[in-house]
Amino acid sequence: MNKEEFKARACQRIDEISARINELKAEKESVKGDLKKKYQESIKELETIKSDLQDKYDQMIHAADDKWDEVREAFSEAADSFREGWSKIKSTF
Repeated sequence: MNKEEFKARACQRIDEISARINELKAEKESVKGDLKKKYQESIKELETIKSDLQDKYDQMIHAADDKWDEVREAFSEAADSFREGWSKIKSTF
């Protein structure tokens, strides 16, 4: 995958992550009590990961050619972190 394809796919991943977080926010509205608190904590955790991912994406977009592999790897690791967090949270609910 070349740089432009990777950048496009990375942008798409961020959009998908935003949609998943919005999904949780919608689900949160239908629950009460302790479960609602767990949803809020989970959403906050995922939003923190998404923010980190967005930062990595911004670095990747502006990276010099000699730093490309490094920032691409950092973005991939952040994306993996989100996937792990999402799986953990979805298995809880």
